Amino acid sequence: MQMLTKFESKSNRVKGISFHAKRPWILASLHNGCIQLWDYRMGTLLERFDEHDGPVRGISFHPTQPLFVSGGDDYKIKVWNYKTRRCLFTLNGHLDYVRTVFFHPEHPWVISASDDQTIRIWNWQSRSCIAILTGHNHYVMCAQFHPKNDLVVSASMDQTVRVWDISGLRKKNQAPTPMSFEDSFNRQSQTDVFGSTDVMVKYVLEGHDHGVNWVSFHPTLPLIVSSGDDRQVKLWRMSETKAWEVDSCRGHYNNVSSAIFHPRQELILSDAEDKSIRVWDMTKRTSLATFRRDHDRFWVLTAHPELNLFAAGHDSGLIVFKLERERPAYQIHQNQVFYIKDKIIHIHDLNSGADQEVLSIRKLDSPYVVPRTLSYNPAERAVLVTSPHEGGIYELYHLPKNLSGSLKEPLDESKRGEGQAALFIARNRFAVFDKVGQQVQIRDLSNNPTKSFKTPGQVNEIFYAGTGGLLMSTPSSVILYDIQQRRVSAELSATLVKYIVWNADMSMVALLSKHSITIATKNLKQVCQVHETIRIKSGTWDDSGVFIYCTLNHIKYALPQGDNGIIRTLDQPVYLTRVKGKTLHVLDREAMPRTIKIDPTEYRFKLALVKRQYEEVLHIIRNSNLVGQSIIAYLQKKGYPEIALHFVRDPRTRFELALECGNLDIAVETAKTLDQSDCWSKLGAEALRQGNFKIVEMTYQRTKSYDKLSFMYLVTGNENNLKQMLKISELRNDPISSFQNALYLGDVEERVRLLEQIGQGPLAYLTAKSHGFTEKADSILAQSGKESSEVQLPSNTCELPSIPKPVVQLEDANWPLLTVSKSFFEGAFANEAPTSGSTNNAVTGAPAFTYDENVDEDAGDWGMDDDDDLGIPGLSSKAPAEDDLFGTPEPGQIDEGDEGGGWDLDDDIKADLDAEISQAAAQATAEFVAPTAGTNECIIWSQNSPLAADHIAAGSFESAMQALNRQVGIVNFEPLKQHFLSIYQASRISISPVASNPNLFSPIRRNPEESNNRSSLPVVVYTFENLKSNQLQQAYRLFTNGKLVAAAAQFKQLLHSVLFTVVTNSEEAGTINELIDVCREYITGLQLEQERRAAAGDAKRTLELAAYFTHCQLDVRHSQLALRQATKQAFKLKNFNSASQFARRLLELAPPKSVADEARQIQSVCERNLRDEIEINYDQYNPFVVCGISLEPIYRGSPTSTCPYCRSSYKPEYEGKLCTICGLAQIGAKASGLRIMV
Repeated sequence: MQMLTKFESKSNRVKGISFHAKRPWILASLHNGCIQLWDYRMGTLLERFDEHDGPVRGISFHPTQPLFVSGGDDYKIKVWNYKTRRCLFTLNGHLDYVRTVFFHPEHPWVISASDDQTIRIWNWQSRSCIAILTGHNHYVMCAQFHPKNDLVVSASMDQTVRVWDISGLRKKNQAPTPMSFEDSFNRQSQTDVFGSTDVMVKYVLEGHDHGVNWVSFHPTLPLIVSSGDDRQVKLWRMSETKAWEVDSCRGHYNNVSSAIFHPRQELILSDAEDKSIRVWDMTKRTSLATFRRDHDRFWVLTAHPELNLFAAGHDSGLIVFKLERERPAYQIHQNQVFYIKDKIIHIHDLNSGADQEVLSIRKLDSPYVVPRTLSYNPAERAVLVTSPHEGGIYELYHLPKNLSGSLKEPLDESKRGEGQAALFIARNRFAVFDKVGQQVQIRDLSNNPTKSFKTPGQVNEIFYAGTGGLLMSTPSSVILYDIQQRRVSAELSATLVKYIVWNADMSMVALLSKHSITIATKNLKQVCQVHETIRIKSGTWDDSGVFIYCTLNHIKYALPQGDNGIIRTLDQPVYLTRVKGKTLHVLDREAMPRTIKIDPTEYRFKLALVKRQYEEVLHIIRNSNLVGQSIIAYLQKKGYPEIALHFVRDPRTRFELALECGNLDIAVETAKTLDQSDCWSKLGAEALRQGNFKIVEMTYQRTKSYDKLSFMYLVTGNENNLKQMLKISELRNDPISSFQNALYLGDVEERVRLLEQIGQGPLAYLTAKSHGFTEKADSILAQSGKESSEVQLPSNTCELPSIPKPVVQLEDANWPLLTVSKSFFEGAFANEAPTSGSTNNAVTGAPAFTYDENVDEDAGDWGMDDDDDLGIPGLSSKAPAEDDLFGTPEPGQIDEGDEGGGWDLDDDIKADLDAEISQAAAQATAEFVAPTAGTNECIIWSQNSPLAADHIAAGSFESAMQALNRQVGIVNFEPLKQHFLSIYQASRISISPVASNPNLFSPIRRNPEESNNRSSLPVVVYTFENLKSNQLQQAYRLFTNGKLVAAAAQFKQLLHSVLFTVVTNSEEAGTINELIDVCREYITGLQLEQERRAAAGDAKRTLELAAYFTHCQLDVRHSQLALRQATKQAFKLKNFNSASQFARRLLELAPPKSVADEARQIQSVCERNLRDEIEINYDQYNPFVVCGISLEPIYRGSPTSTCPYCRSSYKPEYEGKLCTICGLAQIGAKASGLRIMV
């Protein structure tokens, strides 16, 4: 039996706890007066309630209402509503601490126990006390209602347990019934003479030697369990007439705080101040299991009213736990599910729903331990069952061929053995895994070993991987192991995989971890990875290749391409066995086969889109009800706005989608509905991009963009409309706009008149004179009172530029439009749409989305303003020519009855030509498939390589950071920012194209000779040779020159660069690891030397640091510097023994002659008096490493924590902090190791 912790909180001492019946909530009342509401499934604190003054000892949820009740040392009982998050009312009456409070399961009652030696029953609806139970003569520690009967049990420090009959109280509070006068008189007389008969003591149970702390009823049997300060847990039995002690459970060695019955098994749970929780066999009254904490006393214990969950409160929080796994052992073979329920092997047929008991395995292990796994061998009709009992056992059973008759028992117990896992790997072989010895044994069906081998590393679990193969789960990866060749075939990074699920043909496998799913091929090539915040429970494959899985509260799907989503929610976790169409077959936690109806439309729709099965997509759209923002966002993300447009009804969203897919018809329609300035502006920009000037003209009119409108008429050569714009600008009293329009028209007289009008005489004169209007110029000069001799004009003359005139007036206002072809779906949707009253754009050779001439019916209104009716002929918004701003008739409206009518050249063939053109265009539209963008080579880089440098070059910074965290525990990425940017910039070249266009980027490959871009990799930015020849040598030079700060920075920079170095062979990879060690030793030594110089006033510390520095593994010439420094330091401080040892070590390194002479002199002086004046923490004969934070020695054999990257050592108390040597990794973090070679 084991304690499976599901949630743990850290808080003040917890004195009371209560589970919610339906939601994953738990209430905790604390000794500091706070009440906490936790979601134990998510592990989050939902709410705090702080109204009690002093410790809160009692807490309880109402079984059905959104209420809970609390009682505390302030003598108050408070009833709360957790929806409104406030206290509804307070019940006052107790005169001392309130110990416990509970709701009645049916009646609107609350029972409370108090140190005032009374028990009170309250009606929380009337907010009044309806009964006071007196009889105890000491503190009442606990009082509870019976779950079904009219009984109350209480425990007191007077060493007694009392059972109370409250049937009279129930009758009294029932709805009134007709009563005769005699009955009412007798009832009144009896109450007056004998006192209240509402509640009476039924039994007084004596047997505890000290005060009783807790008592509770069994949920179904006439049993009571109590616990007290005599360190005993007592079991009591009741009958109709008496109650007696059955037995005591002894084992706790301090006061027992609580004791409860297991709701589903014959067990008793208790917790005590001896910091332990114990589980007792109710029939044998023996201890089955003990779970201890190191420092926390337990104060309260409770069971979930419906689930297999328990909770205990202790000195520093609470813990929610289970006593056994609820996952049934099962395996699916074809259309059958083999599973174990109540220690019986069942076979469930998925097609017929038939379920049959096959074999009893009750002798396998303890009755309280559920089997862990089941492996089925269809060839031999045998099963392997494993159990965690006694460290792990397995047993091989042969299923009976004849399933009729009574339930069979296994005949032979010899096919049993020890092992944490056992599974079939062939028809007559199975593998057994010994986790302790890290060994796998292959056995035959007689349970005799045939071969054995050691695992290739630390393995936690083994799984089936086809005949002759095993998948092995390590802490950081999954290994595909070939048993015949005894070698690792493949490896995939996946953290702590707990379960695996193969698809039907074993071509794909899903690796399930606690919070992630990795989907891979049979050769462990990763296809995608899905992360979840909620714990993942199980999964199965759909026939279409979609992986269906469930978390604690959802059934979800994952496409092999990486998309995932929710199918439906769950009340309780289930274990998926098979999915067939819309039916999901599952096992629940009671090991009962069930079916759940699901809607597979969403994931089938996405799968069809990904596989480009457009007919299937169209079928789903037409026959299913696909709605929701997630589908629309998904379609936009995947580049199918035209499909999203089919679903959307919101005008704003339809407008944005129509612009995205270039559908100007719908864009105009929705823009009119919205009628917002920003919509018209966006529509105008898109229409201009496509060359649809009729829509551009309308949008400029709606937004009153007069200048843009004038310029558009200029470039389209529309002089008539430009003249109208000139009139409009005059009516708007806008001289700048009038001058601009006159300039566009080349109307010099109008420009002169305007300049004169606004008082710009000199400019008017200059304009008239320049263009040869002499008379007008003289007139202006005369009006100003000047003579021509007084005006000086430029002497040089040149030809004035003129506005080009249109050579040919186009019949269609639109220029050649940008081709916007309909996709498969637009063509399909267009065929479904009604065609009455609309023209078919495909009749002509025009693009698919041209401007519908009928949309411009309001264009003359200039944005629908009433004051724009200027009364100008041909300009008024009420003019008959409604389809055009200036009354210009459309080409289709010109009366051509007198032109060509006598020749009859067109009438007989025009209809046929139109039909043929229409048919050809429609066919081309229907067959058109939207081209898809090719795969970005940068994405291929990140798929081809597990190296962080390659992910950075691909622009996938997030996956690079995840890889570095996973490989070497990096948590501080700020120092690496420049490296990230440098690698990213160096892996692509920028090419400047035509002016005003954005730059083009081309990736630079590491393997340019590779023609297939599917195998490409980015260029290597950080090479091994550069690190060794340049950066390392520069760091050595700085160290030699005594530039400590610069040297430390350079070595740290070198250490950071190693992360992104790519090597080509294992020899270089080994040298890189040595380089990391070199950097670590130098950085540690430099820290020691810098600290020594900073601690100049502390002789003892400076001497210690100098001594530690000599043990850093440096280059010989640099070790000489360290030893020389330490020798001098020790000699100056008269530590002659240490100085002599340093000098001896220095001489062993063969230093230069001058240094050697100095060392010999010091040694000779020191040998006269081999003693140390200052005692230091240094033992040169005991190997040690230096802690990177405290800079103190950690001697061999002492506990240590290391940095997963640079492997520097630290004292255990620094675990979880940032490494000071590399400045990147978290001390003590688990890591798989740096990868620098593909």
